[in-house]
Amino acid sequence: LPRWSCLGQTLDVCLFKFLLLLYNQLSPLRLLKSLSLLPPPLSLSLSLSLSLSLSLPPSLSTLLTDLTPEEKAQGVARAIRKQTAEVQERWERLQDHAGGWQSQVERAFERLQELQSNMNQLDLRLARAEETKAGWQPVGDLLIDSLQEHIEKTTAFKEAMAPLRQDVNVVNELSGELAPLDVQLSSTSSRQLDDLNMHWKLLQVAIEERLKVLQEAHRDFGPSSQLFLSTSVQLPWQRALSQNKVPYYINHQTQTTCWDHPKMTELYQSLADLNNVRFSAYRTAMKIRRLQKALCLDLLDLKVAQSTFEQHKLTQNAQLLTVPDVINCLTSIYDGLEQQHKDLVNVPLCVDMCLNWLLNVYDTGRSGKIRVLSMKIGLLSLSKGHLEEKYKYLFSQVASSGDKCDQRQLGLLLHDAIQIPRQLGEVAAFGGSNIEPSVRSCFQHVTNKVELEPRQFVDWMRLEPQSVVWLPVLHRVAAAETAKHQAKCNICKECPIVGFRYRSLKHFNYDVCQSCFFSGRTAKGHKLNYPMVEYCTPTTSGEDMRDFTKVLKNKFRSKKYFAKHPRLGYLPVQTVLDGDSMEMLSQSPQLSHDDTHSRIEQYTSRYCTLPSHKLCPHLVVVSDSCIFLSLSLCVSARTLQREYEQLKEQHGGQWGPGSVGLWDPEGSSHPRGPDEADLLAEAKLLRQHKGRLEARMHILEEHNKQLESQLHRLRQLLHQHRHIHAYTESSDIQILTQPQ
Repeated sequence: LPRWSCLGQTLDVCLFKFLLLLYNQLSPLRLLKSLSLLPPPLSLSLSLSLSLSLSLPPSLSTLLTDLTPEEKAQGVARAIRKQTAEVQERWERLQDHAGGWQSQVERAFERLQELQSNMNQLDLRLARAEETKAGWQPVGDLLIDSLQEHIEKTTAFKEAMAPLRQDVNVVNELSGELAPLDVQLSSTSSRQLDDLNMHWKLLQVAIEERLKVLQEAHRDFGPSSQLFLSTSVQLPWQRALSQNKVPYYINHQTQTTCWDHPKMTELYQSLADLNNVRFSAYRTAMKIRRLQKALCLDLLDLKVAQSTFEQHKLTQNAQLLTVPDVINCLTSIYDGLEQQHKDLVNVPLCVDMCLNWLLNVYDTGRSGKIRVLSMKIGLLSLSKGHLEEKYKYLFSQVASSGDKCDQRQLGLLLHDAIQIPRQLGEVAAFGGSNIEPSVRSCFQHVTNKVELEPRQFVDWMRLEPQSVVWLPVLHRVAAAETAKHQAKCNICKECPIVGFRYRSLKHFNYDVCQSCFFSGRTAKGHKLNYPMVEYCTPTTSGEDMRDFTKVLKNKFRSKKYFAKHPRLGYLPVQTVLDGDSMEMLSQSPQLSHDDTHSRIEQYTSRYCTLPSHKLCPHLVVVSDSCIFLSLSLCVSARTLQREYEQLKEQHGGQWGPGSVGLWDPEGSSHPRGPDEADLLAEAKLLRQHKGRLEARMHILEEHNKQLESQLHRLRQLLHQHRHIHAYTESSDIQILTQPQ
């Protein structure tokens, strides 16, 4: 400090500031002594400046000049201490405020950084979504077949954009957190945030609008609209829909309508050519084979059909499918077949005809509803695959979770299967529409077990039961179509034999082609009751040797042996009339068909209104089959009666009272004129057809008796349930009226 005197007045300010800084280190006395050592002008100036800077009172400031240096020093020291405490307090408050402000600024900065980062990411995602949206084709330019695919893509895009909603919410929440921090977004950031919210809303609206338009287009023009099926017919035909979406066809040329597709009508007419086949199993199988090829179901693999059912979630067998549901399933099947066989499969035509066939088989009343199980059985029966694999697939459709089925489930399977030949008018040869004897035959084959296993069902089907013998014959017909046998037909001299080959087990080197065998033609010395073996594939040397030994054995057997030991190509089932006496009505009243069916309908409707009780499977099968029989037998009886009357008229017109019979007792014919050969052939066909009609009429009569028996059993069931119900109510009343 003594050196300060040489610095002069230029150091006034610097010294004053330095003294303030050293205030805490120097005592007031030393500070004043230091001031007194300064030159007088500088000491006075510093004292005044110090008093002013420290806001000393004026009296104290005046006293500083009047008091002694020690007093001045003490007064200044007191003032300095007081002001120093205030300054120290203010400084601490300032530090606290500065620290709080710094943390607030840092927090706001972090929020701003996070907000900017999220906005940039959201902007990038929305930009990509906008690019995807810009690539959408107008709905009007899309193919009808691709509408469902675009609906699925739009739905997937909507689900992929769903997380953006959370990102938008996060950005808005971050911007909202800046308001309590007294931070306002810049105009650029605020504009970017508004644009992001606007783009997100517009994107949502665009997705919803496109999805709505696609769904409307799919509803109006997709498979459910059946619009693509309109190309299945050509002028003058037009495809139309009833109120329950069932198609029908309008012929504008004849101004008529019909349920059957024009191609289906032509197909049914062509099946009439097969009526000259003598054996009903082959006749039915050949009709079904022609139908199978027309529907392109011979191209459908069993596994593909099953996977399609699983794809459409057809697991509930009792579920009723509408016509659009059936069309969706058939479209999936034929789309896959078209990819493999483009030249053979016309999707609209195949879908429409297959739908027509399913409705003819399982919905004759055109209610627009088909059971899931019925559609499965129909498609699987006509699909391609190994025969035993088909048996297993059919069994799996009705099997329970334990891969077993009871009598009721087997009855449902056989009932749906028998509808296929029934629709072709061939059900009479397969035991009729009543499936109860077949169910009983199957369970008797497995020693009357309660449930049936797949292996046992396949073993029973290998025996070719009468009710389903047409199915294995169908496979043999398909296998024999391209088979060539190096043999010569002994009747028509065809060589090589194409198709089935029938070798006699009575004569050596006697072969018959399928045309001659089915028409019943024979050569001299060979009769129809002689044993023959069928081949649908070329024979092997082992088979030739086996047949040779059989011929040798049969050479030594008489005609009476073959008459007493007829051989059936199927397992005959016992009808209800030949069954147990407990299932028969002792004296059935002779009711007309209409009375029988009306009473069955009345009793079954009343039975459905009763409380549900668990019945034995055998009775459930009867009640189910009774309903279906009542619907089908009336139509079949009327049709057969009408055909029989027409046949009688034709027969009576050709062979009048004055005509001479041309048939000898042996059944052979001898033409007596140039035109009599044609008449004889036609009369023979008429007699065969008449015999078939009479056989079918006889079976229908048996079915009517079965209906009467089942009607009696339904009456007993109703009486039992009514008695049990009345007894239960009376017991409840007695319990309620008893004194407590």
